Parts: sequence; C-alpha cells; structure tokens
Amino acid sequence: MTVPPLQTPGRETFWQIGHVQEILFYFFAAMALLTFGWGVYRRFTRYTRGAEDWFDRTDDIASRVVEATKIVATNEKQFNRDMYGGLMHTFIMWGFLTLLIGTIIIGIDIDFWQKALGNEPFLSGAFYLSYSLVMDAMGLLFVVGVGMAIYRRYWVRNERLWGKHTSTEDTLFVWTLFLLGVGGYVVEGLRILGDGAGSTSMPEYEIVSFVGWFSARSFQAVGVSPSLAADLYPALWWSHALLAFGFIALIPFAKPFHMISSFANVVTRDEKAGKRLPSVPADLDAETGAASIDHFSWKEMLDQDACTKCGRCSSVCPAKASGRNLDPRDVILDLKQYRENLEAGGDEKTIVADGGSSVIQAETMESCMSCMACMDACPVEIEHLKSFTRMNRELTDAGEIQPSMQEVFQNVMQKGNTFGDPNRKRGDWADDVEVDVPDARDQEVEYLWYVGDYPSFDDRNKKVARSLATILDAADVSFGILFDDEKYDGNDIRRVGEEFLYIELAGHHVESFEDCEFEKIVCTDPHSYNTIKNEYPEVDFEEFADDPVMPFDYEGTWNADGEIDVYHWTQVVEELVPQLGLSGNELDYTVTYHDPCHLGRYNDEYEAPRKLVTATGCELHEMPRNRSDSFCCGGGGGGLWMELDEEEKPSEERLREALEDTDAGQAVEKFVVACPMCMTMYEDGRKTGGFEDDIEVVDVAELVVEAIGESETAGL
Repeated sequence: MTVPPLQTPGRETFWQIGHVQEILFYFFAAMALLTFGWGVYRRFTRYTRGAEDWFDRTDDIASRVVEATKIVATNEKQFNRDMYGGLMHTFIMWGFLTLLIGTIIIGIDIDFWQKALGNEPFLSGAFYLSYSLVMDAMGLLFVVGVGMAIYRRYWVRNERLWGKHTSTEDTLFVWTLFLLGVGGYVVEGLRILGDGAGSTSMPEYEIVSFVGWFSARSFQAVGVSPSLAADLYPALWWSHALLAFGFIALIPFAKPFHMISSFANVVTRDEKAGKRLPSVPADLDAETGAASIDHFSWKEMLDQDACTKCGRCSSVCPAKASGRNLDPRDVILDLKQYRENLEAGGDEKTIVADGGSSVIQAETMESCMSCMACMDACPVEIEHLKSFTRMNRELTDAGEIQPSMQEVFQNVMQKGNTFGDPNRKRGDWADDVEVDVPDARDQEVEYLWYVGDYPSFDDRNKKVARSLATILDAADVSFGILFDDEKYDGNDIRRVGEEFLYIELAGHHVESFEDCEFEKIVCTDPHSYNTIKNEYPEVDFEEFADDPVMPFDYEGTWNADGEIDVYHWTQVVEELVPQLGLSGNELDYTVTYHDPCHLGRYNDEYEAPRKLVTATGCELHEMPRNRSDSFCCGGGGGGLWMELDEEEKPSEERLREALEDTDAGQAVEKFVVACPMCMTMYEDGRKTGGFEDDIEVVDVAELVVEAIGESETAGL
C-alpha cells in the first residue's frame, strides 16, 4: 500500500515503515547509542591508568575548547602543504557534521515536537525546503570528499597512506562512509519516486533535494515504477539504518574514534611542545623513562589514539627520507598496538632496547633529529618528541647509547664542553679578532653573549664568532661573554635523554647569569637560543639545589616571567642594519638560505636572517622546502655525534636541492646558514656528497661582515 503525496512541502519520516518496524528502529538506535556511550567511557577511562602529565593541560578549559574548535573547524592543519588533503577533509568533516545535525533535527521534530508536545511537524513548508537543499548540498560534498579519499588511497596509492599499520580497518572505514553517503541518496531517490505513486508525477517541491531528485529520475529512467520504488524502499531504508547504527556503535572501538580523540588531543595540546620538554623530578627513583607502558602519561596515550595513520609525519621526516630506521607514525602506532595487546592479555615486552624483541629499537630513537617536522606536520597535534625523549631517557639510564654519545657525556661532565678541550680555552677564539671582546663578569653590558660550543672550539665556526664580534663592535653594541664560566647549553644531550646533566648545566648557567649585570641575552646557536629561552625557565632549581651532586646553589625558577629577553643574534643584528651602514648593494652573490630547525620550526623566526642576507645585496633564491617546511641538516638530537646508517646524508640531499631544485639552479654560489651545527653538517656534506667545487657554505654573519667592509680583520 502506498501513501498519497503530501500537499504541503514535507515528508513522512517513517514512510512505508510499520509501527512494529518503528519500535525496532528505536530499539536498535538505543542499542547503538548505549554501545557508543559505553565504548567512549571505556576508552577515556583507559587514560586514568596513564601517568600524570608534567603540567596542567586542562587549565582555562573554555579557551582551550574555543581555540581547538577554531583549529578543527577551519581544517588549517589539513591544508598545511596539502591543498587536496585539506579540501578532502573539509568536505568529509563538514558534510558529516551537517548530516549529523540534520538527523538530530529530525529526531527533535518527531520525538519531542510532535510526540512529546503533540504539535504539527515543524520540518515542513519553507523550512523543509531549506533543510532539504542544505542537506543534499552538504551530503554531496561529503560523498565527493570520501570519493577523493578513495581515489587518493586506492587509485593514486599515495605512498604516505600505506605502512606497516595499514589494515582492513582502514578500508572498511572509508568504504562504510562512502556507502552511508551514497546509500542516503539511494533511499531518498526511492522515497521521492515512490511518493508519486497514485499521482501523475513526483512532488515538484522535492526538486530542491537535487541529488535525491537526480537519483529518483535515474531510477525512473531504468524502468523503476513508483509502486516498485515504494516496495523496495523499506529494505533499502533498513539497510541504510542498520549500517548507520553499526557505524555509530563501532566508533569507540575502531578508527572512527579519532573524530573524538583528535579533538580532545587538540584541546589538551601544549603550545610549546617540542621547544620545551617535560621536567623531571629531583627524585632519582622517579619514573621518567619508559620501563613500562604505564609510565607513559595519559596525554601520550591520547596521542596514540588520536593518530589517524595519515602519514604526514612520515612524509616530512628527514630521518626516514635518509634511510634511517625511523618512521614517526610507526613509533606512535607501535606503542598503541602494544598497549592494546597488553590490555587484551598479551605478553609484556621491553618498551625500548638495543636489539631483542622490544617494542621500539634503540636504533630507531637514535635516528631522530629532534627537528620537530613530524609535530609541525601532524594535523591532530601529536607530541612525538615527548614520547621519543621518554624512550631516550630509558636508553640513557640503561647505558644503551652509542660510545660516541657516551664520550660526549664524559666530555661535558669533565670539561664542560662537548669537544673535551680544557674549558679555560673557551674564549681563545677572541684572541684572533681585532676588536675588544669584553668579559661580562667584570663589567656591565647590554647584551650577555652566549657563544656556544662550536663557535668556541670548532675552527670553522670560530670564524663565525669572530664575524659576529666584529659586527657587534661595528654597530657600537655593548656586549660581553662569560669566557670559561660558559659551558655547553645542554639542549641536544637533553633530547638524547641525559636529563640530570642538563639540569646541572642549566643550574650552572643561571647562577653565572645572576652574577653578571646585563639586560638581554644573545645566542650564536639556535639550539642554545631555544633551551635558554624556553627550557631554563621551566626548571625548578630549588628541587635540585640541595643535591650534593648538583654544583649550584640557585633556588627557585629563572626568568619565569620573561623579564630577561633572549635572542638569536640575527634578531638583534637585523635591528642594527641602519647602524652598520649597509646600502643593500655591497655584495652580488647568488645565494640560498637554509632555515635551522631550532630557529624556524621551534621559535617561528624566519625573516630576520633573510632580511640580513638581502641587506648585504645578495640575490636570495628560496629552496622549495623553506621556512616551516625546511629539511633538517641531520645534526639535531645528537645526530652530530652519532654514527648512523644512511642511504644519503640529509646534508647531501639539502645541498642537492639547493643546486638542482632552486630556481637559480647551478648559479647558486653560496649556501647560507645561521646555525653552527648546520655549518658543521653542511661542510661535511660538501665533502661526502662531492659538492666542494659547486657551492660554498657560509654563515649569515660572514656575509654581513664582508658587506660592512671588515673582511680584512685577522682570522676571518
């Protein structure tokens, strides 16, 4: 039996569905929602078993939710480096949300407005027409978005979407979404066609449901009559409903849970993640490593659940590109898989170790350059470096690190620097520069200059230190250095896992800073700049001051309110260009510039070095990967000191990019850096990659000092 067409624009929700079937529908709906609620509760209670995080991630929760909503709603992270992916995800997300909201509106109309209050349906007339138009339009975007995903995954077979954790679950997820989207239009088309049974035509107002109208016309074109459409409708309606209920019920137990966990992850993100690392307690028995999966914090567990397997982190990882044994996505998902297996009664394993059947291999963690490219690319704010550092601590505590790193630790502990040279020679580089380099311990200065290990001890980088001293003197800047009271800053050994040695170095330095009179700190090395600016203020030195092993008496926190400004030298000198008398046409080199990770991605400083390069008159050509997309030199995270198996060194790949992929091509004469570690890695890459005759590696400071006519200074 068919129902006559409605005269007023609208529709009968349970058209062709009997009362018994309607009761069954509500039963299945209730079961799906209860299963969904129980599953979400169960997933979130897992996080209570994780360790407490090192700082409050739910403070000012309202602002966090608002900001997370903006990030998710705009899909800004999905559009990063990938317009196709951004559009695809936007279509799917907003289409899905619109369909969800539309379904809720129907429920309110039927169950509350009509049945509970006894009113006539509000989903009728002009409101129904508007509703139908929006639902069809956004539903079509949803289907298009899912189609784009299927095309990229299975037709193009985008490499980053496939990996060791790719499974049937991924296939079922994307095809279920597709069937839900297309199935909705099939059901709608049958309803519109069948609604015309007993009349001469389909209800004309249904043309606003333009996709459903097209579906109805298509059925009509292949010979489906209105009466047959009405007969077929219940079976297709139930198929669509049961698929939707099954999808809802399974959300907490499968990949669709990322729709919830990802938003929660963005809400609880640390805006300084990576540039600062979790502090460690003074208690030597405190669990700060990865001896057990239970030692991971609840946020690290949430990170694991938020991962969508999109592979964006993998596609930008310089370690993976160089053939090192690291895939950031696999590390996060390996930890998740192990945790879930353990919860299901699986065998316990060592989390990270050198060899054996550990979850993560030591070689994998050694491969990480701490460049933060993975975190910058991640659309759901996973904090890879936090988990990586935890595992590095475990390796360091167990002594499972390379002998070369052990030697670096010994050098720092015994000599105060990574070279193992007597620290009294730290300021000897200043003997070969014709300007006076004041001692900040003896006189008041505006800038306390933290020189760093490589500019102090490495012959190639000493030239950079001398250039910078010449520049500061030419600009009539009041500056001074600590000479042998300066030690290694600790940034990279901390990322390798040597936390207490880092604390010792930080305590020594803040105590030395307190003994000097200065206004600001300026650093040669972006690594020093990052750790002094972002990490020293996070340490509660009072916890460690009474420890006899710690050679400092400083108590409390240092620079917690940011009263002392900390700069990279390019930020200071960029403001001094007028005082240096540069006209912008002194040099005529064709150059390209490499963004150091710790200056760029870590601290969002991209323009100061570029302004200095162009102020010298050089013609600057950008490499394809620049600014936040810069490709790491390979020296971070201890890479400078480790022996690693690589198909091609990151420095070699970057130099190739400068000469082959930059618009100027082989015309590029100089590869410009602003980091001593980058200088060291690229000088090595020139030799091993065979680029010695093709390009010269120079620091920004060397260009500036040449431009101001001081290149004749002794030692330059």
